[in-house]
Amino acid sequence: MADTGVVEALLLGLEKAEDGVDSLELSSSLGVEHQVVVGAVKSLQSVGEVISAEQRSSKHWQLTEEGVEISELGSHEARVFECIPVEGLLQSELMKLPFGKIGFTKAMSNKWIRVDKTSEGGPLIFRSVQTIVDQVREKLLNVLNGKDAELEEKEKSELKKRRLLSEVTVKSYWITKGSSFSTTITKQETELTPEMIVSGNWKDNKFKPYNFEAMGVPLDCGHLHPLMKVRTQFRQIFLEMGFTEMPTNNFIESSFWNFDSLFQPQQHPARDQHDTFFLSDPALTLDFPQDYLQRVKKVHTEGGFGSQGYKYEWKVEEAQKNILRTHTTAVSARMLYKLAQQKFTPVKYFSIDRVFRNETLDATHLAEFHQIEGVVADYDLTLGDLMGVLHQFFTKLGITKLRFKPAYNPYTEPSMEVFSYHEGLEKWVEVGNSGVFRPEMLLPMGLPEDVSVIAWGLSLERPTMIKYGINNIRELVGHKVNLQMVYDGPISSDGRGLPLFTA
Repeated sequence: MADTGVVEALLLGLEKAEDGVDSLELSSSLGVEHQVVVGAVKSLQSVGEVISAEQRSSKHWQLTEEGVEISELGSHEARVFECIPVEGLLQSELMKLPFGKIGFTKAMSNKWIRVDKTSEGGPLIFRSVQTIVDQVREKLLNVLNGKDAELEEKEKSELKKRRLLSEVTVKSYWITKGSSFSTTITKQETELTPEMIVSGNWKDNKFKPYNFEAMGVPLDCGHLHPLMKVRTQFRQIFLEMGFTEMPTNNFIESSFWNFDSLFQPQQHPARDQHDTFFLSDPALTLDFPQDYLQRVKKVHTEGGFGSQGYKYEWKVEEAQKNILRTHTTAVSARMLYKLAQQKFTPVKYFSIDRVFRNETLDATHLAEFHQIEGVVADYDLTLGDLMGVLHQFFTKLGITKLRFKPAYNPYTEPSMEVFSYHEGLEKWVEVGNSGVFRPEMLLPMGLPEDVSVIAWGLSLERPTMIKYGINNIRELVGHKVNLQMVYDGPISSDGRGLPLFTA
């Protein structure tokens, strides 16, 4: 809001002036910042045709910070001259002074000093003249006192080159009386109210004109989806822990990589059409690494690597069927097989992407969801290593209360379900599944026998992940929104539980 005193002074000045008032001159006479006067001009312009203001630009010279210092203390060369005694001064001592180097060069150029290089202690500097005139300081004082017009352009250019002077552009206003000029300002109405219409006061009131060119209130739009924000946070945590992201851009997968390579039998219920989406075109995948496929077939049918297998007739026709992947562990299997084909080095992989299940849609299930997976391959890893990595991972999410429960998975042994204490629900809620990949899965790939692979997975959509992964979920969808978690049911161990929120 504009200063009332400045507004009144501006109006009184206009009343007395014959033609107009300059905003710079007014700020100088009032002893206020020029911006204060500009604020008064804008304020008066907003109430109608009280004043008319024309913006003007002018250039003038002003001293830099170093120029102000020289105007007070003298130029570098003058200070060098003043500090040299009659008996002379060692050049090495002069150079220790903050103004010594520049001042010495300029004083030598002006022939104010001379150097005796024959002295025993080193070069000595003596005065060459009795007195000097510090013209640099005098020129700067002229500029400071508003007399820069007395300086020639060459002199200004020289001072500018020494960074003692700078040219600035000043914007000001030439203010004149408007068509509705008055020294008293009546506040204009901004709204036509029902009371004005009933009483008839609107006929006498002055209304502020509409500004049809004014910008409207910015709309709250373009927010990232809450799940994408949580996904970004998970991805950052994995990267901070030294993990490498796996390529997960193949939503279509063969049953071989999705199930068989993971030592999941072909008669497993998860491979039924009631749980998995099968493709009709292309229906089959025919390109497999044949030696690896035969080793997988053998471990299923006959066993091996200390296992008796499943003792059933394994069919390649089942392995060839194309599906929408049911988990990103299929990608992990491909990456581990690729790792086994080269000289082994420890690795840490992660993935966050969509997977698909043939589910009946309801309040807690969808046909697709996002799976988060972490995989670590190294020599002689144990269940203790898995617990340690899980504690580190979930601590970065803000989840510190963890419990582990023994579980069964076809391709991990031992296996654990991970539970976290939900402060809001005041109970333990499952947040993920984990385990150590079985030898029947790893050794047919060609990995060394003393290499272990620990892994864990969870769903991005889980209520506890959204609660703990983002400190304040209201920030995800904009301000002034009150979200309440309404899903309080059990969550399946495969991570397919989906929370619902209401505003």
